[in-house]
Amino acid sequence: MANDTKRVKGDILLEIKGLKIDGKSDDQWKPIIKGIDLTLRRGEVLGLIGESGAGKSTLGLAAMAFARPGCRITAGTIVFDGMDLTAADEAQKRGLRGSRIAYVAQSAAASFNPAHRILEQTIETAITHNIMPREKAETDARDLYKRLQLPNPDTIGTRFPHQVSGGQLQRAMTAMSMSCRPDLIIFDEPTTALDVTTQVEVLAAMRNIVEQFNTAAIYITHDLAVVAQMAHRIMVLRYGNLVEEAPTREMLKQPTQDYTKSLWAVRKLEKPESPNSDIVLSINHVDASYGGKVKVLDDVSVQVPRGRTVAVVGESGSGKSTLARAITGLLPISAGDISFNGKKLSRALIDRDRDTLRRIQMIYQSADTALNPRQRVRDIIGRPLEFYLGLKGADRDRKVVSLLESIELDETYIDRFPSELSGGQKQRVSIARALAAEPELIICDEVTSALDQIVQEEILKLLMKLQKDTNVTYLFITHDIATVRAISDEIVVMHKGKVVQQGLKSKVLNPPYPAYTELLLSSVPEMDPDWLTNLLKKRAKA
Repeated sequence: MANDTKRVKGDILLEIKGLKIDGKSDDQWKPIIKGIDLTLRRGEVLGLIGESGAGKSTLGLAAMAFARPGCRITAGTIVFDGMDLTAADEAQKRGLRGSRIAYVAQSAAASFNPAHRILEQTIETAITHNIMPREKAETDARDLYKRLQLPNPDTIGTRFPHQVSGGQLQRAMTAMSMSCRPDLIIFDEPTTALDVTTQVEVLAAMRNIVEQFNTAAIYITHDLAVVAQMAHRIMVLRYGNLVEEAPTREMLKQPTQDYTKSLWAVRKLEKPESPNSDIVLSINHVDASYGGKVKVLDDVSVQVPRGRTVAVVGESGSGKSTLARAITGLLPISAGDISFNGKKLSRALIDRDRDTLRRIQMIYQSADTALNPRQRVRDIIGRPLEFYLGLKGADRDRKVVSLLESIELDETYIDRFPSELSGGQKQRVSIARALAAEPELIICDEVTSALDQIVQEEILKLLMKLQKDTNVTYLFITHDIATVRAISDEIVVMHKGKVVQQGLKSKVLNPPYPAYTELLLSSVPEMDPDWLTNLLKKRAKA
């Protein structure tokens, strides 16, 4: 293998000095990386952490001498295996990217070409860079699938991306990145959108593949417990500056900077449960299927109390989001019934009256795709005000400003486009759009999973404040147990389209657990560098 030779663990592979990167905003260039130094050795995993806008992904991409559109490298050197990439021409840099430096993106689903089979995409780089002939590349890809513990490694590559789960696709992307045996892999939030059980598998697979091939890696994340399992050393970034750097165990045990300590302290939020017998939504023995063949909800019954938060948890494919689609009428149910305020809901969205539509709203996981990029905040929030409440002109704008204030944004945001907002601000606008309809029930589908921990906590506190002020009910779909502890009154645990446990938070999160609930809770990463190793050993013995 072309890149398997001359790898001595501990040798310096990447050295960045005095790096400065500017980003363009409002036709002005502003600094986003402000003089960072970074050293990475062969066989080492470096964790980059910090809140949104810290510069993590920008710095990670700079290790490839790549700047995203709207960004430019203005100063500093990037020396990769003795070559200064800032002085290299584009042909030299293209020759390294994919071959000796690989990148694993946050969303595998968005990164794969839906029109091509997984195997073809896995081997493309190795063939393009003349690392190996096609037949050998295909054999090697199947071997990587096996190493990454993908099911049916000999045939899974014949599938299209939409025919495998998110966790499987993320591992396939890791196989793609390893196909040329790169010296360096940049992992950019690769497990953010995965449920905890799948995340354990993906983390173990990525860690093993890095160790087997003595590859260096930069692991970008906002999840501190995850970086503790992957990184030998951690760098904390904020506003494009280095706040602190230390070996992982030292950093976890004794961070020295106040900002780092604040990161360690977040997500201790926990709302006391509050039972209520007034049921606003009643789901009774519901079945649903896709195409009339594959059953995705199987005899599901859930009761949602008014003014409370019911969290729905489970791994990918458990039926959480499908249940939301059934409630909203986007997926007509095939058996059972759903009642809202004591009245049975029509199975299909098209058969529901406008007032029913107004009373049940939804906030989606990705505000980036849920907000129209061509509309200003004024129109995004204003549309439901017109459609449901008939507000127009100055009355509509006054209500938009009032809603902005309720989500802790001021009126200066009213004429901004989504591209001019941070991830947390976009999600706040999505919340305001849902609130504009004055709903009784809001379905929150993984609304904090793509946000850093500081912004997550802000959003959760906002949702709880709005519930206190308006008595709105939340059905909160999530795979994040910390979020469940923070916001829920009751919990529903789903697995393979069935409800396996439900009850008050205090009951579900305390032993004894049903087997699947125990699997979920045991898969939540802890701030202990040995957690993943110990968990895998324990499961191997079981």
